Amino acid sequence: MKIYIDGKFYSERDAKISVFDHGLLYGDGIFEGIRAYHGCVFKLKEHIDRLFYSAKAILLEIPMSPEKVSGAVIETCRANKIRDGYIRLLVTRGKGTLGLNPKSCSRPSVIIIAGKIQLYPQELYARGMDIVTVPTVRNLHSALNPAIKSLNYLNNILAKIEANNAGVEEAVMLNAEGFVSECTGDNLFIIKKGELLTPPLSAGALYGITRQTVMELAQQAGMKVSEPNLTRYDLFNADECFLTGTGAEIMPVIKIDGRIIGTGKPGKLTRKLVQDYHALTQRSGDPI
Repeated sequence: MKIYIDGKFYSERDAKISVFDHGLLYGDGIFEGIRAYHGCVFKLKEHIDRLFYSAKAILLEIPMSPEKVSGAVIETCRANKIRDGYIRLLVTRGKGTLGLNPKSCSRPSVIIIAGKIQLYPQELYARGMDIVTVPTVRNLHSALNPAIKSLNYLNNILAKIEANNAGVEEAVMLNAEGFVSECTGDNLFIIKKGELLTPPLSAGALYGITRQTVMELAQQAGMKVSEPNLTRYDLFNADECFLTGTGAEIMPVIKIDGRIIGTGKPGKLTRKLVQDYHALTQRSGDPI
């Protein structure tokens, strides 16, 4: 595997950053997870745009233009002969001092890793997933805005630990008001009486690119789509439920906190959206 670091490629063994990099010391940085399908990078512009939005929010000056970052992503895929895979794009604050002041960091670092990913066991996509609600609350907008895809994922990791302790793969996170926010790394959707519903961004949900894609596919299929505040009660009484994410794609959910969702099997409309999503990935993207 060849890793891109600040304009050069390194072998996996030789790819290194400084122990004084504030991305390592303090989680001071941002990232994007991107997918490649059939020799094309899917939704590359949307991911690069979101990366630069996150950078602006934390006053991080990416030392490359959006066009050059996009080119580096494609170049890294080519260097690793990736046709179907996962790309992790990171920008750290860079090497600084042991103090947390970002002014001590002279230049941010851009790192790109292109490889494979399998977030969940393959059989769950056919059978559906069990999830639970966990005590860890989603970050407040006034603390660390969930819209920022920062390298500090401890909030999500704590929730993932609680999911693991409960014997499941994924967790529902609520916000401080008790409304459903998202899962540890995925957006959450329910279907009720043919309508697609997902928590609003104001509830702490990430502006997911797969989330937006699925909403558009649902509208094209004639479904009504809305973003109301949702409670656990709404989840329990949904006809169908699924998760979305770049790595996860679309994952059906069949049980939440011990309550069976719908028929206890991936629903008809969920399966339709999965088909439409896979069809879309086969015909769009930036060529590698």
